[in-house]
Amino acid sequence: MILVTGASGQLGQIVIEKLAETLPTNQIAALVRDPSKAEHLAAKGIEIRVGDYHSKESLKTAFQNVEKLLLISSNDFNDRIGQHKNAVDAAVEAGVKHIFYTGVSMNDIQTSPLKPFLEDHYLTEDYIKASGLKYTFLENGLYAEVLPMFLGENVTETGVFFPAGEGKVAFATRKDLGEAAAHILLGHGHENQTYKLTGAVAYSFDEVASTLSELSGKNVPYISPEPEVFVETLKQFGLPEPIIQMSLGFALGMKNNDFDKPYDALEKFLGRKPTSVKDFLKEAYKL
Repeated sequence: MILVTGASGQLGQIVIEKLAETLPTNQIAALVRDPSKAEHLAAKGIEIRVGDYHSKESLKTAFQNVEKLLLISSNDFNDRIGQHKNAVDAAVEAGVKHIFYTGVSMNDIQTSPLKPFLEDHYLTEDYIKASGLKYTFLENGLYAEVLPMFLGENVTETGVFFPAGEGKVAFATRKDLGEAAAHILLGHGHENQTYKLTGAVAYSFDEVASTLSELSGKNVPYISPEPEVFVETLKQFGLPEPIIQMSLGFALGMKNNDFDKPYDALEKFLGRKPTSVKDFLKEAYKL
């Protein structure tokens, strides 16, 4: 039995869909907090198990008779490392054989402006190693799907306004990462391995703007403002302070080239080239 946590989320659903192309659905389990959000999975014959990262006992029950567990990292920043520890402890107590964890591919978390937001991924990896479980770490590159969030809906009219300087990012699409995760879960020989799953090419935001110019036939400029100007601009749009600080943190992390190294593991597991930023932008903006 393979169990996927966060199964009602976007990445979890992609993984489950890909697993179901190969495995009988009665060998796949989906962990959710709210079973009403997984009725479409249950209709396909996938076993729905209810659990919450904040409740170790609920997870221990949900993880019974699971051989492989895909622990998709929590998107709840309220003691995220505590949530992950609950999941790891529950896996140990439930007799899970092998845990797969979705972390993040970065150059050096210790020197990153994003350390306050992302260090818990590496603390989780350390905790899993100490647990004695067989593990596989899927260190995902930055999602290409963050681009529309940072660029805005009308980027071809407004231009790119983001304080990432000349930093580059090897973006990977969530769809590609989910497909690769399914291949790894179905495969063998991945015990105690770490895979950096990134796009094949690193792009600067200037190159993103140039790509949008090419696709749209318009001049899409790139402006990298000072952080203070960026923050004030977001405040004028009425965004909440935590969102502003996270957006700034990611911009500064990109400027610091925290995500600029492409690796070939994603292409290896997909058996094809990962989706390019150009193809992603073309689809995302209907260009």
